Amino acid sequence: MHRIGILSDTHGYLHPRIVNFFSEVDEIWHAGDIGDMQTAVVLNSIKPLRAVYGNIDGTAIRKVYPKTLSFMMEEVSVMITHIGGYPGKYDSFAAQMIEQLNPSLFISGHSHILKVMFDRKRNLLYINPGAAGKNGLHKAITAVRMKIEGRNMKDLEVIDIPRNREG
Repeated sequence: MHRIGILSDTHGYLHPRIVNFFSEVDEIWHAGDIGDMQTAVVLNSIKPLRAVYGNIDGTAIRKVYPKTLSFMMEEVSVMITHIGGYPGKYDSFAAQMIEQLNPSLFISGHSHILKVMFDRKRNLLYINPGAAGKNGLHKAITAVRMKIEGRNMKDLEVIDIPRNREG
């Protein structure tokens, strides 16, 4: 069994409660708009980090992290990219990659809107962890953690920190 922490859109900011929320995970997955290398370094010091770059990420981050990640976690095929849309309205690049890679778990960020859905057409779990940073119009700082055991994705939990209580 693997415990996974999932976040996106930190924009160079890590809330202390997010760090605590991820203290018991085995890996952290970041779906882009990291913001700066220092944020990636801090996340990687907490737990091993898998990440993709987002549209606001500069050259330093793009040299280290790819646009899309595709890998196996136990018996779950995972795909992560920053701009992905969501089931029924996937971004054209994401739709093409989903068609090609056929993941059972697709993670994207960008919208700053927490969304977890099952895509029956493509038989995959879709997760957008929302925005873990404080830049943007979102009303809450959010992140997700879950367990992967064999082909099962379970025990999904969300941290939801109102923006008016960021400290």
